[in-house]
Amino acid sequence: MIKDFNFYAPTRVVFGRESEQQIGRLVVAAGGHKVLIHYGGGSAERSGLLGVVRSQLQNAGISFCELGGVVPNPLLSKVRQGIEMCRREGVDFILAVGGGSVIDSAKAIGYGVPYSGDVWDFWQGRAVPQACLPIGVVLTIPAAGSEMSSSCVITHDESLLKRGVNSDLCRCRFAVMNPERTYTLPAYQTAAGATDIMMHTMERYFSKYEDMTLTDAISEALLRTVKEAAIAVLDAPTDYRLRAQIMWAGSLAHNDLTECGTEKDFATHKLEHELSALFGVTHGAGLAALWPSWARFVCGRHLSRFVQFAVNVMGVPNDFAHPADTAERGIQAIEEFYRKIGMPTNVPELLGRPLTEAEIDTLVDKCSNGGTICVGAMEKIDAEAMRTIYRMANGTA
Repeated sequence: MIKDFNFYAPTRVVFGRESEQQIGRLVVAAGGHKVLIHYGGGSAERSGLLGVVRSQLQNAGISFCELGGVVPNPLLSKVRQGIEMCRREGVDFILAVGGGSVIDSAKAIGYGVPYSGDVWDFWQGRAVPQACLPIGVVLTIPAAGSEMSSSCVITHDESLLKRGVNSDLCRCRFAVMNPERTYTLPAYQTAAGATDIMMHTMERYFSKYEDMTLTDAISEALLRTVKEAAIAVLDAPTDYRLRAQIMWAGSLAHNDLTECGTEKDFATHKLEHELSALFGVTHGAGLAALWPSWARFVCGRHLSRFVQFAVNVMGVPNDFAHPADTAERGIQAIEEFYRKIGMPTNVPELLGRPLTEAEIDTLVDKCSNGGTICVGAMEKIDAEAMRTIYRMANGTA
């Protein structure tokens, strides 16, 4: 069975060494006159990248203002600050300099500027985005794939709800991608990013639609490539070839290419969002801690897909007489991969302690919206299933 699909990927990618030297031209071509430079911490300044961005805009005759301070799991309060600044300064283009958190914060600001209500309405389902300021990206952290996706995930500071909104309106006009800018990423961040990249494809690969063999082949090649590069780059952090594989894979994993003819599941993402919202953990690490438990929970009802993953991605020999054993060895193989790159394989490894039952109750309540919604597509995961998966990942099932 193949799912009908529309594929739309309008972002211009400018990839390679010194690609930052094209920023001014790209902003002009996109119609930008007053730019908000949006970024995270001090690394963009210390590396000299912000200086390059400023020079590029100045040389192109483009005025700009700046808003830094975006944190991992980007916050609604920063988004509101950015909306106010853009309105006050007459900003007509947002340039995100950073990784997924900065890009998602920029997208949320872009939604909010032309909207007369509270921007959080979009994440609460009270309104649907009708417009968005144009956005460009200078990517420094390959992981989230937000530079080519329609997704935008924001955390509400007070309620600690972490929610996503999808709309083609926020797709970036361009993405400047220089793998050299990722050389200094810490090993943990590199590993967590690679995990997130792989998970974006795995969340589409594990689907009840199993007949689009070309999409499967693309997905499997992407997963194998990132797996091999993630292990090797930890010993060779300035290897351009390895960094380039990971950076380009991050975009392809989340621009919907690996969803063509399938259906995205994203149950593990939804489960993890509550972990990172409550405990501030790195998103990729949270995914690694949860996915094996989700996989074991659903595996028995979807053996052929898990066997295919084990054999074609993880290199497990196919025991044709015992498919369940092959599938389980595939899950074990990805757990071993996570250990090799320093990622956790369960929640106690992630947090340094197990969750309390009260904390699990909170996670389930938030993820299920008080028991009113399910997550996932391969299987619908309701509140009780969520509780089981959290307990499995916690070692208390």
